[in-house]
Amino acid sequence: MSDSDLPANLPGQPDHRYTNRLIDETSPYLLQHAHNPVDWYPWGAEALERSRTEDKPILLSVGYSACHWCHVMEHESFENERIATIMNLNFVPIKVDREERPDIDALYMDAVQAMTSGHGGWPMTVFLTPEGLPFYAGTYFPAEDKHGLPGFDKVLLRMAQYYRTQRTAVNETAEEFRTFYQQRGTLAAVGVRNVPMLASEVDISVLTTAEGKLLRQFDATYGGFGGAPKFPHSLDLDFLLRMHLRAAAQPARAERFPTLGSKASQPDVTALAVVTRTLDRMAAGGIYDHLGGGFHRYSVDDHWLVPHFEKMLYDNALLARTYLHAYQVTGNARYARICRETLDYIRRQMTSPEGGFYATQDADSEGQEGKFYVWSPEELREVLDDDHCDLFMAVYGVTERGNFEDTGATVLHLARSVADAAAERGLSVEAAEKRLADARMALYAARSRRVWPATDDKIVTAWNGLMVRVFAEAAAVFNSQTYAEVAANNATFIWEHLRTSNGRLLRTYRDGKAHVAGYLEDYACYAAGLLATYEATFDARWFVAARELADQMISLFADADEGGFYDTASDHEQLVGRPREIADGATPAGNSVAAEVLLWLAALTGEERYRHSAEGILLKLAPQMAQNPLGYGNWLCQLDRWMSPSQEIAIVGDPAEQETLDLIEVTRARYRPNTVIACAAPDDLLANAAISLLTGRPSLEGFATAYVCANFTCNLPVTDATALAEQLGDE
Repeated sequence: MSDSDLPANLPGQPDHRYTNRLIDETSPYLLQHAHNPVDWYPWGAEALERSRTEDKPILLSVGYSACHWCHVMEHESFENERIATIMNLNFVPIKVDREERPDIDALYMDAVQAMTSGHGGWPMTVFLTPEGLPFYAGTYFPAEDKHGLPGFDKVLLRMAQYYRTQRTAVNETAEEFRTFYQQRGTLAAVGVRNVPMLASEVDISVLTTAEGKLLRQFDATYGGFGGAPKFPHSLDLDFLLRMHLRAAAQPARAERFPTLGSKASQPDVTALAVVTRTLDRMAAGGIYDHLGGGFHRYSVDDHWLVPHFEKMLYDNALLARTYLHAYQVTGNARYARICRETLDYIRRQMTSPEGGFYATQDADSEGQEGKFYVWSPEELREVLDDDHCDLFMAVYGVTERGNFEDTGATVLHLARSVADAAAERGLSVEAAEKRLADARMALYAARSRRVWPATDDKIVTAWNGLMVRVFAEAAAVFNSQTYAEVAANNATFIWEHLRTSNGRLLRTYRDGKAHVAGYLEDYACYAAGLLATYEATFDARWFVAARELADQMISLFADADEGGFYDTASDHEQLVGRPREIADGATPAGNSVAAEVLLWLAALTGEERYRHSAEGILLKLAPQMAQNPLGYGNWLCQLDRWMSPSQEIAIVGDPAEQETLDLIEVTRARYRPNTVIACAAPDDLLANAAISLLTGRPSLEGFATAYVCANFTCNLPVTDATALAEQLGDE
């Protein structure tokens, strides 16, 4: 391979003959394009004004640093001087990092999907009028005709001519999108009826209908939902864990709700079986990194074998949390191990010295997708002796032929059980496990000497909120001071470095600079992370901070007319539309996390305004949740929370004292997704003033004391861990 075949973002391969305006940006994705011959602008007033003044259309290109095809298009087209010249002469080129500007990404992805029969993706390529309205859109274009796609040079020339000579048609398309964007911000645009269901109309059937649809879409052979490409859908798995808890608490549910019990309408599989089958197959597959921990983005096949190799912070946050919850429900130590290995990967590879979590790791290294992660037999033999290599190849499915494209390399996966492989070699399971552990350690060290995939080291507030939450929850479940410190450090970092002087959240941070006004998901996800950090540490300042953010969220983002929230603040930059994402996707929708935070705060504070704000949007969306559960996983979790009897636990005692810790440990012994917990010493003035759940609850005779309230009724206070377990139904 010659130097000209290598992508521009590889270390040691920069081309500094050109420098454009992206050189002043902080996003690694934008900086990757700073030396393209394309005269790129970041999104902003300068580019938009030039488009209006010169009456030139805008060429908007949106992507992200871990995107394989974004790198391909850069190398093929944006480094091509001939194509760059066409772009520079005929358009105002604007480059956007979708992770920095999810509002721009969401608005124009709608245009791409409308113009490509629903086939969206990245890189996103959109041609805009000077007003910012689309008139043509697509995704990846090759430099020359191939893959059944026209060459990008042809697309550019056609669009330039179309804009100059067919202005009436351009304007007609643009006006259609203007109308579309005006309607897009309404709930009606996503099929939500304006009049919410009455609270009395929303019953368990909404949840069971959604559960039934998920069970029918379940792949009983390989786990997960649907076919290739296959995504983890961790939010839906969390919902099914909740439904398992409901079934365990209400064994007569099938008789009460015939839809669930009917063999004609319901598959012969349980919610828990769906979860465990899926988690087992993912943990065994190539989507999981068996040497370094953590999960890749998705599987290109239906059996979790060959992944798309990029690693995203949010995927690992959500999956680690699902494995943690599954461990709490089942006691399966394997799920605890996968959770720990994933969090340890984040600590080791994806955490900044200041405590922030990085955004992504690329799929590519040395210009090839997956090269960092795959192994040939020869490469294994260079590191391992014969005995270790033989066992490792048998267990992890490494063959001479390989399983990754036509490279002869293998994506590591658990091809057979350790017990079977050990028996064939006359080893005990314990001896085989030790041999495999030694092999993994040696191979990890050898892999670390390879060229690493690039890391996008910007820090995204919303995704940090998702990750700090699972660190906090894991700290509580595993009684890990290390994880608690990671959570507290991250919470502190975001609070101190990603807020403006007037307390508003910012979206991203890199190299000492935080910028871009925070979006709804930033406020909601970070607030949820702070509440989880409070319940892990019982440091009341995190509760106070979360409540402050929630109040800002209501003030800045709430839709007073229809309920719910917009994705952008009321004083945000004016775009062609004000986006509002409702459905959950790869990450939970900002709206669904906002509802969760408000229900959480309502339980801790007793303030009905929080519950009322969440309830309105939940009741409007209930029909959509039942119809399309794969798009409403976190919403269904919050509807379950709203429908469940509330349970609040207040512990009066010093969290550092053993007698208090004994009570706290009881509350953490099981998965209690609809329970809130507050704890403070009697002399903790901040906690007792801020958290009404603790108000007016004295300790009994100076002992640590627990108060349990459920469904607006409180039990007698107890000072004994066994008595507390009995009140919680654990005994």
